[in-house]
Amino acid sequence: MHKIRVGVLRGGPSAEYEVSLKTGQSVLQHLPQERFDVKDVFIDKQGNWHLRGMPVEPTRALDQFDVMFNALHGKYGEDGGVQRFMDTHGARYTGTGPLASAVGMDKPLAKDWLKDAPFSHIEHKVLRKDEISEDILLELFRNFPQPSVVKPANGGSSVATSVVRSYNDLLYAVMLALQESDRVLIESYIKGREATVAVADGFRNQDVYAFPPIEIVTTKSDFFDYDEKYAGHAKELCPGPFSSDVRDQLIKAAQYVHRTLGLRDYSRSDFIVHPEGVYFLEVNTLPGLTEQSLVPKALYAVGATLPQFLEHLVLQAYERKK
Repeated sequence: MHKIRVGVLRGGPSAEYEVSLKTGQSVLQHLPQERFDVKDVFIDKQGNWHLRGMPVEPTRALDQFDVMFNALHGKYGEDGGVQRFMDTHGARYTGTGPLASAVGMDKPLAKDWLKDAPFSHIEHKVLRKDEISEDILLELFRNFPQPSVVKPANGGSSVATSVVRSYNDLLYAVMLALQESDRVLIESYIKGREATVAVADGFRNQDVYAFPPIEIVTTKSDFFDYDEKYAGHAKELCPGPFSSDVRDQLIKAAQYVHRTLGLRDYSRSDFIVHPEGVYFLEVNTLPGLTEQSLVPKALYAVGATLPQFLEHLVLQAYERKK
């Protein structure tokens, strides 16, 4: 039987390089070997591609595979950059296309696209690097609801994200976020229950299948930050102990985000559950697939396995027209 040749893209020039390596390794380990001929396609921090341990021209790498499994995270891999390149070359690949990837990665832009959504939005403000000054930040601190959350306008894994309670906190948080992006997103800090919902196209013969909402209970931080995510501090309850009404709201909200932004294959949306309603935080167009990641936990909760899910993603990409 012909095996589908799959190249697993991992690494890349972003702050989420290490997470991408782990997601890619998980895909390499769990894609069924009897059906797929799977190879590692490593991209270093400088953006150079490698195949079989040797540098390779990206176009030559693409020519050797039927499907590219996009296991990149962050800039280039998740913002439409690598997607545009693969589209130009006529390659099939897993995950969302270039335009929707760019929108999903840009948090303020995604919020704008979702402004008419049937769920609540957190009050926010965006500052560009060239307009930031001490006077602007002092005015912001005085007039914007505090505490607040400061984060890069485009990024993932809660890299350079801070909760601000003082003016000095704000100065530090903005400088930290500017290391990752030339725009900074400031949001009101809403204390509530953190929830996340993964969805997948065509899974179990459903248009947009929704996995059970997961509740994230942080233990060492005010929010689900990088350390809580990857050091194993947070408690992740799947399915989350939400009421049936809240569960339905979360599921419908995640499906709405996926459809409205034009996302493809799978995504995971994050929310805050507050007594006044469900608040949308952001969407992840390429959720992590490491042992600590949330999508595998959601799979196990519905009796599915990671190999089954990865096979589903690859076959969907393989069957797409070039």
